Amino acid sequence: MTADAAVSVRGLQKAYGKVEAVKGVDFEVRPGEVFGFLGPNGAGKTTTINMLCTLVNPTGGSATVAGHDVVKERDEVRRNIGLVFQDPTLDGYLSAEQNLRFHAELYGVPKNVVADRIRKVMEMVALWDRKDAKVMTFSGGMKRRLEIARGLLHSPRVLFLDEPTVGLDPQTRSAIWGYINQLRLMEDITIFMTTHYMDEAEYCDRIAIIDHGRIVVIDSPEALKASVGEDRVQIQTADDSAAIEALRERFGLEAAVREGAVTFAVASGEEFVPRLFAELGMPIKSVSVSRPSLDDVFMSYTGSTIRDAEAGADTMTWMRAMARR
Repeated sequence: MTADAAVSVRGLQKAYGKVEAVKGVDFEVRPGEVFGFLGPNGAGKTTTINMLCTLVNPTGGSATVAGHDVVKERDEVRRNIGLVFQDPTLDGYLSAEQNLRFHAELYGVPKNVVADRIRKVMEMVALWDRKDAKVMTFSGGMKRRLEIARGLLHSPRVLFLDEPTVGLDPQTRSAIWGYINQLRLMEDITIFMTTHYMDEAEYCDRIAIIDHGRIVVIDSPEALKASVGEDRVQIQTADDSAAIEALRERFGLEAAVREGAVTFAVASGEEFVPRLFAELGMPIKSVSVSRPSLDDVFMSYTGSTIRDAEAGADTMTWMRAMARR
């Protein structure tokens, strides 16, 4: 493991009985980096964060956070991290300031700095004017900002954000990320986040794509998109199966139905479209061409889009539930 890494992981595993949630992942997070886990629900993102934050013990492998072993030095790890859970954990009957004071007490923040620290983190997320308001009166976005402020209160070296904007509208999600980006300018901190939102992953310095408990690839968003190279083309036809077969026979292209459309990758997609209409041999209702995106990256490395992967995970969850009845 690299001595100065903010997070260092080697062969980390977690199994629940016969179910392997995390299957031996390896990665490092650099100090001051915004590092993201991108993957569908059920991919192993939250389980990995729970191990790194000492909430569950690994089945195998090892990991250090801020230089401390997550199994042997649990207390030291906890002193050096902040954590914003996926689900809300604030006390709605307390005021915003009271929630933070309670957190400061738990973490042993020196009493002579608590007031100044509370004001600083609340101003950072633009909530100081609502410090005396009960949290139950806050919107979802305000609660999330307060949870981020709480995670920063004890000056952690690593801040973990588990799906930090899940359930929020796009405008609020964008605002939350405006505040998170300001943190990098105001606090000496490393940010480790999980998400299944493609646009949110763009904010990361590096992304690890995780699927079925394994890390598939790690790199910067731009490098990952550049690795795909080809454009994504989607067409609507009256017969998807026939269109897929025609693409294979006439152009040597492998296609599949993704997000309700026949989807395939090709270099210079816009230049290919006229040839597609002329030579496919069947009517095309609509066509769209898009430059490589992180969704294309996910499909290129895993064989499905993140939406399809989540739909498959939901189906498996339903089947397991029915089997238990």
